[in-house]
Amino acid sequence: MPRPALIAATIGHALEWFDWNAYAIFSVFFAGQFFPADDPALARIKAMMIFGIGFFFRPLGGILLGSYTDRFGRRGGLTLSVLLVSGGSLIVAVCPTYAEIGLLAPALLLLARIVQGLSTGGEMAAAATYLAEVSPPGRRGFYSSFAYVTGTLGPLTATLLAELLFTVLDESGLTAWGWRVPFAVGALLGIYGLYRRQTLPETDSFLAGRDLRVRRPTWEVLRRHPVSGFRVIGFTIGATVVYYTFLVYLPSYAQDNFGMPAKSALWASVIAQSAMIAVLPLLGALSDRIGRKPLLCAFAAGYAVLIVPLFTLLNSTPESLVLVMTAGLLLFGCYAAVAPTAMAELFPTQVRSVGLGMPYSLTVAVFGGTSPYLVERLTDSGHAQWFPWYLAVLCLISLVVFLTARETKGIDLDQC
Repeated sequence: MPRPALIAATIGHALEWFDWNAYAIFSVFFAGQFFPADDPALARIKAMMIFGIGFFFRPLGGILLGSYTDRFGRRGGLTLSVLLVSGGSLIVAVCPTYAEIGLLAPALLLLARIVQGLSTGGEMAAAATYLAEVSPPGRRGFYSSFAYVTGTLGPLTATLLAELLFTVLDESGLTAWGWRVPFAVGALLGIYGLYRRQTLPETDSFLAGRDLRVRRPTWEVLRRHPVSGFRVIGFTIGATVVYYTFLVYLPSYAQDNFGMPAKSALWASVIAQSAMIAVLPLLGALSDRIGRKPLLCAFAAGYAVLIVPLFTLLNSTPESLVLVMTAGLLLFGCYAAVAPTAMAELFPTQVRSVGLGMPYSLTVAVFGGTSPYLVERLTDSGHAQWFPWYLAVLCLISLVVFLTARETKGIDLDQC
């Protein structure tokens, strides 16, 4: 695959996760700008509720953008996705505050999250479908891994930008205007992504299947491929909670519960994310040799056994966070390297994007989007130790699905 095409296909994934992670990191600073600032804790809870509400528009995005991608082309779906996410970033970057426009401020923040939720619901499916269809059968695992390479580069870039802003601005500067910077950067990156994606060639599989297209791809999935849809749910149910726990929320958890300095938590996150990025292509290439199932099973079984011990290792030292995050993300890499192509390989060309996107985004919304809120509630009620057990159970469910799924390495996508 030409490098420009690989960058174009995955840049939207990077941009979307850059924005989502920036929201999680900077919400503590802008919550009081969108809600009454007399109760900071309540303002932050409301900001995180909007963060969660955005997730619940992902299933609709998976249906609408997935159907659009299956009917009108992979390039069109990828272009529309990056246009929506950059538009949402722009709304947040320029939105007036609650003190200036009252309730219209949180309404605009909610609108931005809805738009980005729609975008994210279709982005993963469109990118995974494109990568699977343009890669040769013996290299699909390798190229599929770049969906999460760029998906991790996005949060990593947001983390590094946060570290820069924390260094050059004090808390008053971050609260007054510094929180707008990452969203402005996201909007600018969106312009670049839009240009890149308009130059993408359409996939041969989509062009060759013109006569097989269906008018209602969503209904076709529900009618003819329900088992594959349920398998996508099983593939995703454990991994999505792992992703948001270890990649997004764990640094904040260490700060809130162990008093870890913000800079120490951010640098621990940088180290862990960099380690995962380094191994993803290697794991993807390994799946092209030994298959998808061994890596997927290693991920689920590993978390079912190790998640509770990993959480007990967390304490106030940055070294503990580095150890726990790195171990967790390296194990998650076994899933991330192969899951996009493994799910794409479950569906035929004419419904591949919506078949992947609809159940995937629904599962992420229900389980991934609520995981930070669930941790907060359990911690506030004195039951934080319950969360890793909850995660272990979800990973056991995924393990059962992985064990019963067929191996898809090397199959001809056009024969799915």
